[in-house]
Amino acid sequence: HVQLVESGGDSVQAGGSLRLSCAVSDLDPFANCVGWFRQAPGKEREGVATIYALDSGTNYADSVKGRFTISQDKTENMVYLQMNSLEPEDTAMYYCAAHFFGSGIYCLPSNWFRYWGQGTQVTVS
Repeated sequence: HVQLVESGGDSVQAGGSLRLSCAVSDLDPFANCVGWFRQAPGKEREGVATIYALDSGTNYADSVKGRFTISQDKTENMVYLQMNSLEPEDTAMYYCAAHFFGSGIYCLPSNWFRYWGQGTQVTVS
């Protein structure tokens, strides 16, 4: 089944940038949508961004629109999350997740995902 391994988390100052990476194994045929999610201590998990593997269609949470960009490199089986203008409120454990949806219209950060990575910590101060 799908395996996901995140990397790139770090501690940065407010206003800085980070790029998270997600190495994806065996996406096809088990999943066709990859997303980034985050969870801060004491808070519920929040969907951040998703990308539909077939057409690279993307969706974002309102809280990160204009600051974060999700992308994929199919040749390298990687999904990235470029995070700019980071704020202390972005501090969280970031997770990469994957799921199979019958249509790209369901590849949304608000939906449930089946496969999860172990997470990478982002701290903004």
